Amino acid sequence: MLATLAVRLSEVTARFVPSAFAIALILTFFTFALAIGLAGAPPSRIVIEWGNGFWTLVPFAMQMALVVLSGYLVSTAPVVDRAFGRLAGLARSPRGAVVLMALVSMGLAWVHWGLSLVGCAMFVRHVVRAEPRVDYRLLVCAAYLGMGATWHAGLSASAPLLVATPGHFLEPTIGVIPVSATVFSAFNLGLTVVVVSLLVLLAAVLHPPAGEARPIDPALLDRLERFEPPAPPDTPSFASRIDHSRALTLAIAACGAGWLGWYFATKGFALTLDVLNFAFLMLAVLLHPSAASLLAASERGAGLLAGVVLQFPFYAGMYGVIQGTDLARLVGEAIAAIATPETLPVWLYWYSGLVNYFVPSGGSKWAIEAPYLVDAAMRLGVPTPQVVLAYAWGDMATDIIQPFWALPLLAAARIDFRDIMGYAAIVFLVYNVVVSCAFWLMPSL
Repeated sequence: MLATLAVRLSEVTARFVPSAFAIALILTFFTFALAIGLAGAPPSRIVIEWGNGFWTLVPFAMQMALVVLSGYLVSTAPVVDRAFGRLAGLARSPRGAVVLMALVSMGLAWVHWGLSLVGCAMFVRHVVRAEPRVDYRLLVCAAYLGMGATWHAGLSASAPLLVATPGHFLEPTIGVIPVSATVFSAFNLGLTVVVVSLLVLLAAVLHPPAGEARPIDPALLDRLERFEPPAPPDTPSFASRIDHSRALTLAIAACGAGWLGWYFATKGFALTLDVLNFAFLMLAVLLHPSAASLLAASERGAGLLAGVVLQFPFYAGMYGVIQGTDLARLVGEAIAAIATPETLPVWLYWYSGLVNYFVPSGGSKWAIEAPYLVDAAMRLGVPTPQVVLAYAWGDMATDIIQPFWALPLLAAARIDFRDIMGYAAIVFLVYNVVVSCAFWLMPSL
């Protein structure tokens, strides 16, 4: 029944859900309406705050672009591509293919969300070649599960990493909260295991029977990209020898490893987005056979950033409206007023998910919301790590039905978000029932 429902929903969304960019424009006007209706802001002020906010997230956008690009560079390295090919051989049936994809997506996202997002885009090609009968829409949806289920509970989690970094903006109020109290807490690890197990089972259940499955078009399969490192010229020059030198990239990778060793030895396990990006860029340098290979891969991977670069300013404009009109503060204070110590975590979970749909930027949203969310928690006696985790899980809850971060995956897979939305909606509903119950029970655990 779920598989049939997902297929019907996918048919409906394919007809009526607009493109990801059109959704961003529609959400912009919906944000305007909320600012007028809830914050009482005049239209002139809303337009001003929208324009002022357009470029406020440029540094963060660059960090996010590097997360995607570094994930692509690692996933296209020849040794990783060969590993993906061998791993795809484990898919022996259509259901087995989506289960494998779901496991890989959520596992990689826990380590590095950019590697999951872009690596799974590369892995899709291997899986459909190994099992061409798989429903391609569900396979791509499974490749996106890491963004909606595990990334903000793992090693690249924005909010837990920010509060674990000495000197963060809330340190005078809450101090430095180590990742042992958030990412590596028993609650977070246990909930991650439950969610991964649930979604793997759900992915298998959602696969339609053979008569209703929609396998990949053979013509599309031929167009799915495969990166091949450029070969050195037959008569190499001095310059081309340098470009294709393995020694050069190994020397840079060794320098990167040395800096990372110094960083963790002197600062402990204080992960930040910059450190994570540095580590994965150095890993890409190590895994690619030459500077020429790395450059060619980066030129190819830059195409996956087109949707992110185009749409990020529009979401930043929504950020400007939500911040500049006090809309976020008003909603947050309303939640704090009606919450109790027992219900605050689940309220924060849903609130964070709602705001994420309009501003899909975990780190920047935390900067807006954290001061009054933490203040409300302190007034109610709720431990700050609970606030951080509720925010983090809520922030990624709506990613599965938000097309923004799916853009690199969709670009590589040559498919529209509307085609996977039916499956994503079922996952969203089932997932949120379970996670909401977990945060409802969180204070007593």
